Amino acid sequence: MTTRPAHPAPSRIGIIGLGMCVPAKVLTNHDLEQMVDTSDDWIRSRTGIVERRIAEPGTTTSDLAYESGKEALQQAGLTAKEIDLIIVATTTPDMLFPSTACLVQQRLGAKSAVCFDLSAACSGSVFAMITAQQYLLTGRYRHALVIGAEVLSGFIDWTDRSTCVLFGDGAGACVLAPVKRGGILATDMGSDGTAAELLQMPGGGSKYPPSHSSVDQRLHFLRMSGGEIFKLAVRRMVDSAKRVLHDARMQPAHVECFIPHQANIRIIESVAKWAGLPMEKVYMNLQRYGNTSAASNLMALYEAVKEGVVKRDDHVVLVAFGAGLTWGSLLIQW
Repeated sequence: MTTRPAHPAPSRIGIIGLGMCVPAKVLTNHDLEQMVDTSDDWIRSRTGIVERRIAEPGTTTSDLAYESGKEALQQAGLTAKEIDLIIVATTTPDMLFPSTACLVQQRLGAKSAVCFDLSAACSGSVFAMITAQQYLLTGRYRHALVIGAEVLSGFIDWTDRSTCVLFGDGAGACVLAPVKRGGILATDMGSDGTAAELLQMPGGGSKYPPSHSSVDQRLHFLRMSGGEIFKLAVRRMVDSAKRVLHDARMQPAHVECFIPHQANIRIIESVAKWAGLPMEKVYMNLQRYGNTSAASNLMALYEAVKEGVVKRDDHVVLVAFGAGLTWGSLLIQW
């Protein structure tokens, strides 16, 4: 039996590497005009989205997760064998089992890693980072690979103009490890199952297993009550962002970069306003990728760092909201 050596319990956990992967295929608003009754102006004005990436047939969530995870390991200067824990946050796993994390482990060759998937919808990457942080703080694990990855295009009803314009495919990854400075300063998570019906994909589970009937009823596509989700998303994300700042004894003025879940420009603007964060501090890339659910926050963080928007010692707030309902925040010193 192989035992995992315990390390001294660290006091700080931070990000030491980032990765990202998106499919090559671009689906623009003008393309969608040919598919459903919508327009580029309508989509831009209501969502802020201009284009999104769509996986080619045969491309899986684990494909995107693997590529983003490989880059994160390279940035961190680690080999796959040095990873102790892999968590993949996704609502579109390759299959119900085994976990997508195990499939990523196999391809990376991360033989020592404990692997599992986490389902928290659009809050997935935030939930997964907080979960990994807790494991690392025990000292039992030292390096964790966290990936948010989605191939949502296979679960979108492309005849429903209220949802098909919103979503895209992609993956973001980070490596978490003990750090001597900075790192994760405060976290917050919450859930409210009483509103579960507002955003769901009914088919495919034990309630509505795959059948001719479930397919005919289009139960395997995402369903959303947009207006109700908007109101709840704003309130929950504002409260969560304020909570991590309060716990760290910081004010909005101390935040250099605010990275909300990339769902909708109107939601983002409302959250920034009520959280006391000016839009010039808000990083957005939803115009290029749409809503990539669990991949959203990590993809945005990757690009914010790559573009120099996030710099050493900056304070960054990541906040997300998703089906469940779920919400969460991280305050990080870079």
